Amino acid sequence: MHLQERCSGAFSPSPWSYEIRCKCPFFATRIGIAATALLLLLFFATPAAECQQPDRIDLDQAIALALQHNHILLADRTLIQQNQAEEITANLRPNPTVSLASQYVPIFSPENFNLSTLDENQEFDLGIGYLFERGHKRQRRLQAARDQTNVTRAQVADAERSLTFTVAQQFVAVLLAESTLQFSLDDLKSFQQTVDIAQTQYSSGAISEGDLLKIKLQLLQFQTDVSSARLARVQSLIALRQTLGYDAVPQTYDVVGNLSYTPVKGNLEDFEAAALKDRPDYRAAQLGVTAAQSQILLAKANGKQDISGGFTYTHTSSENSNGISVSIPWALFDRNQGEIARTQYALTQARQSQDAAGDAVLSDVANAYSALRSSDQVVQLYNSGYLQQAQDSRDISQYAYKRGAASLLDFLDAERSYRAIQLADRQALSAYMTAVEQLKEAVGTRNLP
Repeated sequence: MHLQERCSGAFSPSPWSYEIRCKCPFFATRIGIAATALLLLLFFATPAAECQQPDRIDLDQAIALALQHNHILLADRTLIQQNQAEEITANLRPNPTVSLASQYVPIFSPENFNLSTLDENQEFDLGIGYLFERGHKRQRRLQAARDQTNVTRAQVADAERSLTFTVAQQFVAVLLAESTLQFSLDDLKSFQQTVDIAQTQYSSGAISEGDLLKIKLQLLQFQTDVSSARLARVQSLIALRQTLGYDAVPQTYDVVGNLSYTPVKGNLEDFEAAALKDRPDYRAAQLGVTAAQSQILLAKANGKQDISGGFTYTHTSSENSNGISVSIPWALFDRNQGEIARTQYALTQARQSQDAAGDAVLSDVANAYSALRSSDQVVQLYNSGYLQQAQDSRDISQYAYKRGAASLLDFLDAERSYRAIQLADRQALSAYMTAVEQLKEAVGTRNLP
């Protein structure tokens, strides 16, 4: 039985559905599977694409997103592809040349166009030629192009290193802004209770109106701190999103993490040795020396004179003949001396650039290591007891003031000191975490030795 006799279709009341009725079990099963797959594709394709943007990201996810979506880095990566295309060009062989010449063509006497005139009177020359490169020019060009690709690849890796530090620095800035905002909100809530108590005390005649106004004016500082902290959080999130790429995270994204202290072990000598091994900019300088050496070999190869060979077929007045030609320039004056000398100086320049890059690596590591140790000492100072002392001083002054054993000025001064110490501690933690990331950038690895 034909398929038309076994299956039929009809539109359902819904404008987006079509009902297929099939009496054949085999076709019914196949059509059902296909329809189910199509429906799953239509209903779940769009949500799956939307789920690719995470709402909350940690530092590792932020770095991965930046390496995948940052447009400046993506533009830099095309340089590698451009160099690889130049490798194709460098490996190409010369094209052969084909020539055709004819004499005594009766253009102004069309009546003489016939086979007899073609065979007896006209002259034809048909030739093919090829340039034979000497000195391994093609191999030298290809090697020079590959060496330049390796340099570019290392330079792009260095751009990734710099981008990673930028993301980490901005991520720490977001953590600082969120921690400051949360502290400001908690401090505002706590001081609001003090204002409420002062209002009650004023109503009962326990404090003067001047003291009440001083407390309310102090509340303005807490409210201003909250507003500034909210603005700092929004701005830091926007800056981080720009670095990640606006298409990497949604507008309402947030970060996961806290300001924390993690001690870093290791000495300066280990970090310097690791940096000279892992830093991509220093590796690019080393590869630059190799590329300069390849340019010297290419320049010497270009000084070799190429051979031009050809084969010619000639027809002249019913006579056929052929010829072979070979020509090579006489390198009497131009032997590519200038380019050879230039590439040798370029090699000296590349070696000096390598030494300069090594000095820069050691300086970066030394500076980052010193900054890390300095930040470590500051964090240790706050953790040694200043934070607890500031909180105890605030709590004691608040308790004494509420019971009339301390003056309002003493209480407000203790409150300001507590807030300043807390904010300074967060700044110190932020500076320490940034110093750790700076040391990682200077060494050139996320895993410090």
